[in-house]
Amino acid sequence: MNKSISIQPVGSRVSKWGEGPVFWKNHLLYVDIEGHVLVRLNPETGSEDSWEMGERIGTVVPMKTGGFLCAGDSGIYSFDPVSGEKTNLADPEGDKRPDNRFNDGKCDPSGRFWAGSISTVKKTGDANLYMLDLEGNLSLKVPGVTNSNGICWNADATEMYYIDTPTQKIVAYSFDNEKGALGEPSTVVDTGEADFAGSPDGMTIDAEGKLWVVMCHGGTVLRIDPLSGELLHQIDFPCVETTACAFGGPNLERLFVTTGLHKTLKEPDAGKVFVVDGLGVCGVPSFAYGR
Repeated sequence: MNKSISIQPVGSRVSKWGEGPVFWKNHLLYVDIEGHVLVRLNPETGSEDSWEMGERIGTVVPMKTGGFLCAGDSGIYSFDPVSGEKTNLADPEGDKRPDNRFNDGKCDPSGRFWAGSISTVKKTGDANLYMLDLEGNLSLKVPGVTNSNGICWNADATEMYYIDTPTQKIVAYSFDNEKGALGEPSTVVDTGEADFAGSPDGMTIDAEGKLWVVMCHGGTVLRIDPLSGELLHQIDFPCVETTACAFGGPNLERLFVTTGLHKTLKEPDAGKVFVVDGLGVCGVPSFAYGR
C-alpha cells in the first residue's frame, strides 16, 4: 500500500448527509439523504447535476436501460433524470412510515438490486434487506436488521459482504450468483470488539479482494482483509461523519468518500465528497440494474 496518499474535497456541494456513492460512466452518483437530493458529479471538472427528489433518498444505482434506480422514503422507484418522472416499483414497509425508510443498496454482479431499510427510531430488528430481481419481483433476503448499510460482492461472486450498523459487525454470506441466494452468515470482523472508532457504514471492495469500510462518527476508512479480519490500512479524514465510499476514476484507482454534517461540530469541508489518490490499489467496476 502506497503511504503517500492525498485527500482532497471534490465538487462544491455540501450535503447534509452524503451517502451511497457509485461510479458510472465517468461520473460519481451519490445522494444527500437529508437534503432529499440525487447528485451526479464529474470528478474531472468538479461540475455537478442535482435533482430534488421530494423525499429522503437512501441510495441510487444506474439502470442499464437508462436513468436511475433509487430507494428512499417511498420505497424503490425508477427515476428519469430528463423528465423527472418517478415510477414506484416496490414499497414493502410503507406501513412503517415515517419510522422506516430505505437506506443503502447496490447491484450484484448479475444486475439485481439489493437494498435495505433502516429504523430511524432505532427499533431493533424492525428493518430488513431486500432484493429486486431482474423481473421486478421483490424478495426478503435478511430479516430483522436495524440499520441496513454497506454491501458488496467478491470477484467471483461467491461471497456477499454486509453491514447492519448497530451490530458493529461486517459479515460474509456465501452467495449463489445464479439464483441470488444466500448461505449462512459468518463474522468477518466485529469492529466493536476491535475497538475501532465509530460504526461501520458504507463499504466497497478492491481488485485484491480487500474490503474498504467507512466508519461513521469515526472519521476514518479502514482496509480490512475479509479472510483474516486483519486491519491493513486506516485513512483519517478531516471530518468525523464519513459515511460511504466507492472506487472511481479512469482506472478505478481513486477512492471517493461521502460525508455528512455533524450535529454540533463546525468542520471545514464536512458534507463534501473527498477523493483519495495515491493508494496503489484499484477497485472493481460497479454494476447496473438490469440484464
